[in-house]
Amino acid sequence: MALVGHESMPSSAALRRSFSEARAQSLTGWLRLRRWARTLDDRHGAVLQERLVRPTMLLLLVTGLAAASVVGGHASADVRIREASATVSHTAPVHESAAVSGAPGPAAATPQPAVAPPQPTVQAVAAQPPTPVVPVLSRGALPVGKGMWIWEPDQVEGGNVAAMVARATATGLTHVYVRMGSSVDGFTGGPFLDQLLPAAHAAGLRVYGWDFPYFTDVDGDVARAVAAIRYTTPDGQRIDGFSPDIETQSEGVALSADNAAAYANELRAQVGAGYPLIATVPRPSDLMQAVYPYAQLLGPFDAVAPMVYWLNRQPDTDVAGAIDYLAQFGKPIIPIGQAYDGSLEGGRPGPPTPDEIQRFISTADAHGAIGVSFWSWQHADQSTWDTLTAAPQFTLPSAPVADLAPGQVRSLQVLLSSLGFAVPATGQWDAATSAALLGFQRAWSVPPTGVLDGLTRSLLLHPLAPPLP
Repeated sequence: MALVGHESMPSSAALRRSFSEARAQSLTGWLRLRRWARTLDDRHGAVLQERLVRPTMLLLLVTGLAAASVVGGHASADVRIREASATVSHTAPVHESAAVSGAPGPAAATPQPAVAPPQPTVQAVAAQPPTPVVPVLSRGALPVGKGMWIWEPDQVEGGNVAAMVARATATGLTHVYVRMGSSVDGFTGGPFLDQLLPAAHAAGLRVYGWDFPYFTDVDGDVARAVAAIRYTTPDGQRIDGFSPDIETQSEGVALSADNAAAYANELRAQVGAGYPLIATVPRPSDLMQAVYPYAQLLGPFDAVAPMVYWLNRQPDTDVAGAIDYLAQFGKPIIPIGQAYDGSLEGGRPGPPTPDEIQRFISTADAHGAIGVSFWSWQHADQSTWDTLTAAPQFTLPSAPVADLAPGQVRSLQVLLSSLGFAVPATGQWDAATSAALLGFQRAWSVPPTGVLDGLTRSLLLHPLAPPLP
């Protein structure tokens, strides 16, 4: 770039003389500034590197480059200034090691050797964890893992919701079932849900409502169930699914194949295809297989929860028989175990032993269940809670694929499918399982690892309001 246009120069001699004078003045000033900066650095560099090096060096480099642009006339000054700024901004500060005493002295009589600038130091920046984006899912989660049934809230942990949530999380529960009402007393669960749902959901605990329909008014039973399902707490939360407890005529229920089918079909029509519905049914003993309408009832439901109260029998044989019979209906099975004193129903006196609780859990896992729960919280003694806590079955750890047991893989597969990421529940980790998990991770906008890492696990168990029409 030319400094002055050729057409305006008065004479070449005058131009050369002016140019030489400007060049000499610029170089002289630059050398003085450089000697002063070196002296300052020798005397007080340790402190000034921290406090003044960046602005001082930037000023000097800008001044020098401006002079060089006048002298050389070959490169744009603004380009060099940008380069100098980048160089200075990458100079690492040095921690203060000495105090500044006095003012800078005069320039040294002879130039000092140039000191190489410190090399840039790259400071590690902690990687920020990804921020999940809550997706809009087409389906709600089924209750995999371990659960407990709440009948009378005031008889559970003294009615203290914080204590309930604390015990549930300490035990490793993933969900609880809460009574919503019945044909006799209507929908009564609202006030308790107002307390429980915010605390439970904040702790990652899903809450499923249950109700006792008598089928004397099937339409009324459906309407009451829908009221519980649609009930919204003041802070905008709803239950995570619904399970009607469909008992037999001996409990006063007007049970028939027609009533069961009408209730199931109408309830599904009211809540839509993506809402989690779990049928709670009697254990399919030989007698029940002959009289209970399992086939007519179970079609519209997403899963089935047989009540396996072994009383004076054995927990392992009872639960194995129940799961094996119900498998024909193609639904995930979530058996309910006995945690109460069965003596009033002809069983052994006292609550079940830890051995009975563990045999129920391990046999349910071995026969393909995706979770277990127990009736009921208010009846369970400490040994039941301890056994439930210690049981390795029906857990969902964040772990390498090779470390997951078949039952854990099966529960994960069912959970993914229930959330809309379909995969067969084989109990074996395969390409379809990885693909479903990748789809789930992408839906949440988290790193698509295709493995069950800690973040993915927490999101899988995170309660989200199920879709409703």
